[in-house]
Amino acid sequence: MFDRLMAGFFLKITSTPYISRRMVVFIDLLIVFLAFTITYYICFALIKAPVIALSFFIKATLCVLVHALCFMVGKTFKNTLRHTSFKDILHLSLVVILANISLYGINAIIDSRLNKFIFPNIGFLINLALVYGGIIFFRICVRLLFEIAKASYGRKGKAKKLLVYDTNVSLMDLIDNNPLLEFKVAGFITAAVSNAKNKTIAGRPVYYIEDILNHTNVSDLCDAILIAPTEMNPDEKQILADYCIRCKIDLLSTTAWQEWNSSKEEIRLNKINIEDLLGRPPIHIDSESIGRQLDGKTVLVTGAAGSIGSEIVRQISNYNLKSVILLDIAESPLHQLHIELLEKNTQINYVPVICDTKHIHQLDRVYAQYKPDCVYHAAAYKHVPMMEIYPCEAVLTNIQGSMNAADLAVKYGVEVFVMISTDKAVNPTNVMGASKRIMEIYIQSLSRKLGSEAKQTRFIITRFGNVLGSNGSVVPLFKKQIQKGGPLTVTHPDIVRYFMTIPEACRLVLEAGNFGQGGEVFVFDMGEPVKIINLAQNMIRLSGLEVGKDIEIVYTQLRPGEKLYEELYYNREVTKLTANKKILIDSVREYNYHDVVPQILNLIETAKLYDDTKTVRIMKQIVPEYISQNSVYSKIDDDLKRMKNPDI
Repeated sequence: MFDRLMAGFFLKITSTPYISRRMVVFIDLLIVFLAFTITYYICFALIKAPVIALSFFIKATLCVLVHALCFMVGKTFKNTLRHTSFKDILHLSLVVILANISLYGINAIIDSRLNKFIFPNIGFLINLALVYGGIIFFRICVRLLFEIAKASYGRKGKAKKLLVYDTNVSLMDLIDNNPLLEFKVAGFITAAVSNAKNKTIAGRPVYYIEDILNHTNVSDLCDAILIAPTEMNPDEKQILADYCIRCKIDLLSTTAWQEWNSSKEEIRLNKINIEDLLGRPPIHIDSESIGRQLDGKTVLVTGAAGSIGSEIVRQISNYNLKSVILLDIAESPLHQLHIELLEKNTQINYVPVICDTKHIHQLDRVYAQYKPDCVYHAAAYKHVPMMEIYPCEAVLTNIQGSMNAADLAVKYGVEVFVMISTDKAVNPTNVMGASKRIMEIYIQSLSRKLGSEAKQTRFIITRFGNVLGSNGSVVPLFKKQIQKGGPLTVTHPDIVRYFMTIPEACRLVLEAGNFGQGGEVFVFDMGEPVKIINLAQNMIRLSGLEVGKDIEIVYTQLRPGEKLYEELYYNREVTKLTANKKILIDSVREYNYHDVVPQILNLIETAKLYDDTKTVRIMKQIVPEYISQNSVYSKIDDDLKRMKNPDI
């Protein structure tokens, strides 16, 4: 009977959510009040003075208020009690000392002016000891109670052994103290040889990474390895991933340490994704500067329901915005995004707008009604094979839609207009890339035309490569093919692409929009290009399967307009550096607005007639470097060559 009661009690503890911050503050202040009461009676007993109830309550209230203020300033209530660490205790010590120094100063002022005091000087030392001891005792009791409950009744079955590629004791505590996880930290892995040999941290062994890789049977040491949020050497990360795959050991990842501290959620461990093996250190941006730029602004995001647009919306939602206008033509995805945003943030006014950017009168109403301060233009068609089939639609949406959005930005005095372009705009070999290049040409020429007008819009162009996980990209395709049992389809064994995660790309878009002066084409450092065949093989292995045995890889052929190697720059040697080393400025040919606009308008009018061949021909005349590849429009290139050189 007693065992069942204890089991129920401890099980209740392990399943209890974190103590609320209000409760933590209330208990801390109750401890302060009790400590003051004891100190007060001790001091007045020593000096043999009578205790006056009214005077006691006034002084007690003052003591509690001073401590409350110090707790609020020091934010002592933010730390979760069950994960109290030495760092937390040190922080509490400083706050309690500050509170008692403040009380001592108040006591000196009262004594000098009113010849009265809170209690004798010795009382402050007694009060400090009692408050500090009480608060620390409270936290240690909570932690010990939780650890006993967790160790006795928290996990079902034997915990799995986990090695952590990090030496963060707080991380170990978070994992060990979470009964929902099936893992317990068995040791740490480090790259520092001198610190690894025969060392322990919190009683857990520390292994050098070479010791792990050379171990004959690593399953004796652990059941899984966690790559913690640290700037791990990309090569070591890849080697460790390959090793875990070979040894059939789970390789796990988790979120950043800052996210654990700022959230009430428990730490979660996930099997590593292909995104975690990009081979590039984390990208950092100037969030404070971006926040100042966007503070109190109304932001319009076109293509808001798409992969890039929706992530831009999520990231700018971290700032103090007035409104976000969510503009898209796709009703269902826009509705889902709106619901998601309302659930997460009720401080910002989110306005969903169904609108097609190529309809200028419809778009004009949006600008006129909401008067956006900033525009992130992500609305565009992006799939290369599809646009080879429908070039006129590419022109009307990608080019005419962008012209409409940019012209209205000037008309309504938008401060900054950021256009999302692509690496396929560099020496384009397909309709989609050429349409994006013409978008760039128009935006740049418009920016030059405006020149140094007093309230001109800053036009910024951002160019990056493939985005992992975006709609229609290769990673979701491979995942679906793996789920179906294969095969994985790769167009060519030598095809390579630059890759970036959606959050990375959007962070750099915000950064470029922040420090761009106007008219620049910003190119993102995408790291090293990735062979698609290697990507396919890694995804199969990360799924716990074997290439060729469980899942086959088959080669199809290059799709219309597709090339083996994408380019990010027209000339890498003449790119310019920026304040962010991950962002460069490409030096591209500049066009005169008055020369290029008639050509673009002619192109749009031709596209409205849905004459595909004539439309593509005009595109090639505007962008001479546009040479079709593996496309029905290659014949136009031959015709244009013969026109320039009849002897061919």
